[in-house]
Amino acid sequence: MVYYSVVIEETGESFRCSPLESLLVGMERLGKKGIPVGCRGGGCGVCKVEITEGTYQKRVMSRDYVSEEDEAAGRVLACRVKPTSDIRLKVLGKMCKNVCRLGQVKAAPAQELG
Repeated sequence: MVYYSVVIEETGESFRCSPLESLLVGMERLGKKGIPVGCRGGGCGVCKVEITEGTYQKRVMSRDYVSEEDEAAGRVLACRVKPTSDIRLKVLGKMCKNVCRLGQVKAAPAQELG
């Protein structure tokens, strides 16, 4: 089985993804808690990414979330895209909050003013 390397630019993390699965399925294997995966059918727009390098096969996506201009610029829904080469991407929108976080950051205790 062929696998491609997918790199998330914001964190430098990478995961393997087969050409038979969507980028979203591969991204879920990173094990990040709270990835809002939405509908998985291209209708909710939650998993929007921008492909900055590489080639991919795409399926129909809702124009409510991905305009023709978006698609031409590589902004697509991860649930509707399968890699055909190694990929570099940026995570956009609602999913970035959880995917782009490298680790849990503990808040420093508030200092009391005296």
